[in-house]
Amino acid sequence: MKLLYRYILRSFIQNFLFGLLSFIVIFILIDLFENLDKFVDRGVSKGIILEYYIFFIPEIVKLLIPVATLLASLFTISKLNNNSELTAMFSGGISYSKVLTPIICVGFLLTGFSIYFNGWIVPLSNKEKLKIERTYLGKNQINTSVQNLFLQDQFNRIISIAVYDEVLNKASNANISLFNDDNKIYLKERIDIAELNWDTISQNWTAINSVYRTFKGDSVMSLEYLDTVLTSKLGEIGKINLTPGIILKNQLKPDEMSISEYREFIANLKSSGLLSSRAEVDYYSKFSFPFAAIITILFGASIAVNNRKSGAALQFGFSIFISFIYLGFVKISQVFGYNGELNPLFTAWLANLIFLAIAIINFMRIR
Repeated sequence: MKLLYRYILRSFIQNFLFGLLSFIVIFILIDLFENLDKFVDRGVSKGIILEYYIFFIPEIVKLLIPVATLLASLFTISKLNNNSELTAMFSGGISYSKVLTPIICVGFLLTGFSIYFNGWIVPLSNKEKLKIERTYLGKNQINTSVQNLFLQDQFNRIISIAVYDEVLNKASNANISLFNDDNKIYLKERIDIAELNWDTISQNWTAINSVYRTFKGDSVMSLEYLDTVLTSKLGEIGKINLTPGIILKNQLKPDEMSISEYREFIANLKSSGLLSSRAEVDYYSKFSFPFAAIITILFGASIAVNNRKSGAALQFGFSIFISFIYLGFVKISQVFGYNGELNPLFTAWLANLIFLAIAIINFMRIR
């Protein structure tokens, strides 16, 4: 069995690497032809273009691992089938599940690798790729001025900012409202601030031209005008957690954030009372998408064992076709998850569950 497993593994890994490298080259060439005029018009040097595609490769690999595993599964099983090697194995008492055991083990290894790779390595490369796009192509720009921010800093503290300048780290027309712990419909304290500046030395906010009020029920108990003061010296209302980094992170694309950063981002959305369904779908997809490697292996194996006559070109095209259907279904289902019509966790796993069900049905038809 060890010799047989080595033979199957060698064939699968060779086909997987062939498929992955082929698709990477095709992907890069298509993207290069699409963006070459933009690079030329903006006078981007060859070195920067090369650097751009080096940082682009991890994102491409993330997308193409399921495609490559599907292709490798089809190629490997079809070859065994066409050469009557599967028939010999079955005649020797070796079940199809045992034949697939080494391939499925590789699928689990690829899944574990992909979760780490997609969750931490790809965001780092995407940051550098997007930095080049922002610098040389003028794409995916981060706004230096943000308007109408509303954040729930803690369970009883809400911060609103009319305009925030990320270059100067300065907020205009801000207010901080602190509510009673027992009854959150009543204000406890409120401070209206004309200008709020971030002090990089003290790592705190400086409030300029502020009006500070305290309340008891519906009545104003005290009112005080403040010229310039650190918010940390304003007592409980000034102990805010908001930083320029948190504001900036709210503008980052999901592809730029690691799993841990994205988890923190979702927590901030929920604590702020904002809709988080879209972010949750993308977060759970960071775990579900890597499992597509196993799903596509099973899907390909369930089809290849019943098909003796398909050639390499047909299998190559079939892999691309099925992958487009899978990715298209993922995007369509995400729309319902983004709108909150479907549970985010269920949305992220829906495509995997459907393709797994198809694979199981195909396996049941194997004689």
